[in-house]
Parts: sequence; C-alpha cells; structure tokens
Amino acid sequence: MIGGWFVTGTGTGVGKTQVAEALLCALVASGRRAVGMKPVASGCRQTAAGLRSDDAERLQAASAFMADYRDVNPYAFLPPIAPHVAAERIGVTMQAQVVQQHFERLAAAADWLVVEGVGGWRVPFDSTLYMSDIARVIGLPVVLVVGVRLGCINHALLTAGAIRGDGCAFAGWVANQLDPMFDSGGETITALSHYLGTPPLTIVGHQPAGTKWRTEGVAMVSQLLG
Repeated sequence: MIGGWFVTGTGTGVGKTQVAEALLCALVASGRRAVGMKPVASGCRQTAAGLRSDDAERLQAASAFMADYRDVNPYAFLPPIAPHVAAERIGVTMQAQVVQQHFERLAAAADWLVVEGVGGWRVPFDSTLYMSDIARVIGLPVVLVVGVRLGCINHALLTAGAIRGDGCAFAGWVANQLDPMFDSGGETITALSHYLGTPPLTIVGHQPAGTKWRTEGVAMVSQLLG
C-alpha cells in the first residue's frame, strides 16, 4: 500500500509547495522511494517540451527518481487563473480518472507519494467536482498548510472541518508565518492548536520565497510517522 500525504492549504500562496517539497526531501533522505505529484497547475510557462509548472518541477526534482513530467503534472495551463477557468478557455475537460491513472503510474514505481493540491480545498476541478474530490479519489491523509495572518483562524477551521466532513483523514497542519508585520502570530497559533485539536507539525517563520524547509521536513515526517 502506498504511503504519503495530500497537501492542501487555506488558500493560494500559503506554502503548499514548500511543505510538499520538504516532505519529499525528508522521505528521500531517510531512504524511502518517494515521488511528488501536482495534478493540476495554472500559471505555467511555455517551454520546448511543453507547458511546465515551477511547483511541479520542484516536486519532480525533490523526488527519489525523475518521474515522467506528464505523470507528475497531468493538467498544466498557461494563464495564472483558476484551473477550471483556464481549462474551459481552451476547451479541455479535466477528468478525475485521468488524475487517478497518473497517480497509479507513479504509485507503481514508488513507495511514497506526496501530492500537492492547487489553491484551497474547495477550488473547482470542473463543473461538478472540486479539488477535495480529487483528494478523496487519491485517498491519502491530508496535511493542511495554514498561512498565519489576519483571518486565518476562520479559513483554517472551515478547511479542517471540510476535510473531516468529506471523510478524509486529517493528518495534521503546518503554521507558516507569512506576514512579518503580523504581531499576534504566537497567539493565533495557540488558538489554532486549541480549535484544531492538535499542535502544528511545524512552525515556519517568515522566509523568502523558494526557501527549502529541510529541517522542518524532517520534523514533519517524524511526527506524521509517529
């Protein structure tokens, strides 16, 4: 049975890629055959090999082996907009079974999979499904990345409630202190720990974009594996 996690967030730009990358790096460093996946990505760039997502490439590079990019990122779109809108603009109908097929191809070659969602838990996938439905199809426990800033308690509690309400396993949460000017981060994390019923897997201080969370990854994997 494949091990791993589905990484979601309280919104866009809260650090999902950093968390997924850190989990992968820690798993690989511990000798596990782990691979990353970003099923859907928008804001991709055009290359000679086709559309490429920076986030997906980071996960691909952090994996134990160089998986086929088409398996890592089955749906890639150029404009930096909601993926279902980007898909509609070019007449593409995304299908959950396609994501599942690529997931299964990766799972056949790996022991662990870290899958990064897009946006938040309820971002639409198509006219009837959400990214939460993709997480349910994949079936991995969910790690929630909380961008610690004003308003995040509401966003975190709503998201965690939806994860649990959808029947997915809530593996834990990460506190990413995005705003260096937010002076009640400590109290906010304490409140979140109380209301979510568990302390964060790790607390990340404000860091430049692109920073690799190596130490944090080890800490997260250690707690997630118990």
